[in-house]
Amino acid sequence: MSFGIFLATAPGLEAALAEEARALGFVPAAAVPGGVTLTGGWPEVWRANLAVRGANRVLARIGEFRAFHLAQLDKRACRFDWAAVLRADVPVRVEVTCRRSKIYHAGAATERISRAISETLGAPAGGEGAIRVLARIEDDLVSLSVDTSGEPLHRRGHKEAVGKAPLRETMAALFLRQCGFDGSEPVLDPMCGSGTFPIEAAEIAAGLLPGRDRHFTFEDLATFDAGAWQVMKGGNAPAPVSVMFHGHDRDAGAVRMATANAARAGVGALTRFACQPISALTRPEGPPGLVMVNPPYGARIGERKLLFGLYGSLGEVLRREMRGWRVGLVTSDGGLARATGLPFLPPGPPVAHGGLKVTLWRTAPL
Repeated sequence: MSFGIFLATAPGLEAALAEEARALGFVPAAAVPGGVTLTGGWPEVWRANLAVRGANRVLARIGEFRAFHLAQLDKRACRFDWAAVLRADVPVRVEVTCRRSKIYHAGAATERISRAISETLGAPAGGEGAIRVLARIEDDLVSLSVDTSGEPLHRRGHKEAVGKAPLRETMAALFLRQCGFDGSEPVLDPMCGSGTFPIEAAEIAAGLLPGRDRHFTFEDLATFDAGAWQVMKGGNAPAPVSVMFHGHDRDAGAVRMATANAARAGVGALTRFACQPISALTRPEGPPGLVMVNPPYGARIGERKLLFGLYGSLGEVLRREMRGWRVGLVTSDGGLARATGLPFLPPGPPVAHGGLKVTLWRTAPL
């Protein structure tokens, strides 16, 4: 059985996510606003949750029907085969959006679909661990999907500690991809916070699947095959890696967090974290690689005026110490990026991040 699968991502990262999905063998993978569309069956849903690093969540399209008024929605929702996907012993929460349809009251539509599931399947409504059933009513067509991920996919299950304004792992993975990182070169983050960039890079290099250690909502669906899932996960033993991944921060607490997070992720031996300011940065031994940095933006942490000096110092040190390395810099402020004096390529598209729009600025080898 084949159906539509949607990989959600932050607006601005759709093309990068489509590229990753195609590299993992998901075809066709088309970028659309807010994510990527695929076609496949339940094994593809499981593998997308397990292996795609850049998706925020995976939605499975489970059916659709026409409804022009609430009574018709009531009847057709009651006729829908909910038992083919949902279990009677797992709670369900319905969320409805309406656009350009005769049914325009999302609350009333939510009530009708929730009641249909409860009466025909017996599944309780809402509560802890509820499966999200998403109904989109557009042009009088009711499209039904189920959120197969549960917790957002950036929660890999390893990071217990985060610093201020953290960059999500999913976003970090796609920014690394956009900088041409494939796991074969070292990565250094001179302002690493809780270690997202070095840890994500080390996992990519070692071939560790991002979803290897967490639970997914699809495990609580009627379509789940525990045996097939265990085979798909396999041992996922790390591949040998010949380069190191470095993180520095002037905050000793951040360095402790990053070190602990890397150990939980199983990449402690591939990462080195040090407590030091940007001014102390020196080039690591070994081949050139990629500097990835997500400095403060001034919107939430610190004042913008004070940050021009910080960005200027960062650029100066990178130009002096990191010859032959490429740089990827994430910021919400193009003026701050240009204050580094680095020879940036044309910037990428703006990406939604925590109420801001951030942009990835990249260089060729310095």
